[in-house]
Amino acid sequence: MRLYSTNNPNYIVSLRDAVLQGLASDGGLFFPTKLPKLPPDFFRLSRIRSFQEVAFEAAQSLFQGALLNRDLKAIIEEALNFDAPLVRLDSTTFMLELFHGETLAFKDFGARFLARLMKHYLQDSKQETLILVATSGDTGSAVAHGFLGMDGFKVCLLYPSGKVSKIQEQQLTTVGGNVIALEVQGTFDDCQRLVKQAFLDSELRERFQLSSANSINIARLIPQMFYYLRAYAQLHHSVLSKPLIFSVPSGNFGNLTAGLFAKHMGLPVSKFIATTNLNDIVPKFLESGRFEPKPSIQTLSNAMDVGNPSNFARMLALYGSVENMREEIYGASFTDEETLEGMRDIYRRYEYIAEPHTAIGYLGLEQYRKQIGNDNVGIVLATAHPAKFLDAIEQAGLTPPAIPERLALALQKPKQSVLMPNEFFALKAFLMAM
Repeated sequence: MRLYSTNNPNYIVSLRDAVLQGLASDGGLFFPTKLPKLPPDFFRLSRIRSFQEVAFEAAQSLFQGALLNRDLKAIIEEALNFDAPLVRLDSTTFMLELFHGETLAFKDFGARFLARLMKHYLQDSKQETLILVATSGDTGSAVAHGFLGMDGFKVCLLYPSGKVSKIQEQQLTTVGGNVIALEVQGTFDDCQRLVKQAFLDSELRERFQLSSANSINIARLIPQMFYYLRAYAQLHHSVLSKPLIFSVPSGNFGNLTAGLFAKHMGLPVSKFIATTNLNDIVPKFLESGRFEPKPSIQTLSNAMDVGNPSNFARMLALYGSVENMREEIYGASFTDEETLEGMRDIYRRYEYIAEPHTAIGYLGLEQYRKQIGNDNVGIVLATAHPAKFLDAIEQAGLTPPAIPERLALALQKPKQSVLMPNEFFALKAFLMAM
């Protein structure tokens, strides 16, 4: 497998180099030189195969021999030790529950896969690897648990002070071990900017083997393809003749980009709905053709509070123009008030409790169906367990769900974080002193 920088198509690297670098030295994101088509019988056989078997064949096709089959299979079997069940709301509407992993969020899929792939690549390295992660909520804890206890790895999580939920902050700051939480006085965009600056700093790169576990890292994004394929495999044959729609709650747009990869490898998707909160940069781009980043706005769906989504570069590399993108992607954005009403509506209609991000995905599907009708199959990506957003659940007037035991344990531990200004000199000084 070969990948190029979205800033320079002639800058081509191996999968190993792309994974370990995270971000290209020219500031671009790595993108596959080829997205191969899955074998003709892949989707028929996926209905009788396990999640791990489906993921292995898809990865095998994409990686094109970059890993030995035995190593790839071992990584997938260890990383995907939980399922992504498709929950039926009505005859043509489904929730794809992606929160059954260690930290109760969809980020567990990518983080666990990435950690094990990096461990494989660096098993003989004598240099310490520093994983830098900008997080607006769930990414940080997923990455922390993915790398927890791995020899030769240290993880620094940068999160915006006061802009993640209390439960998310507890998950971020109570891991311990080889994980350090840096509480940045700023926004998620500041955290993401600091991480990108660190990757381009020669002194830091000389001292550490630097890498990222955000969705800027291609190995975080690739395994997110797998649950789109798993969703299709769980659909009853009676609905397969209808157009298939995925509605994807979106912040940094890695989740959507992974779905686009799956489509371009053969997954029969009619439309993707890119749903956001008031941080509506991509929906606005789909309307106007102008990509205009702006400072992020704090909302109830904080993991989507991103004013300059990194993976837009990959979306543009895939489609080339806004006209091509519109053919396959519909954009929609919603306010906090609409989000709360969406949460209430889901419960009224289906007795299903959805947290704010999932509710925005549901609202996007409903909006799109009002334009084209209901003769389709709609799958909403349920990205986090509702217990992680108890304040929003209560604000919507719904009965809070029981808190899973592993989440309850994190709430009992003392917070451990380092407060830091949103200036690169402060981050660099901290890292150099480690």
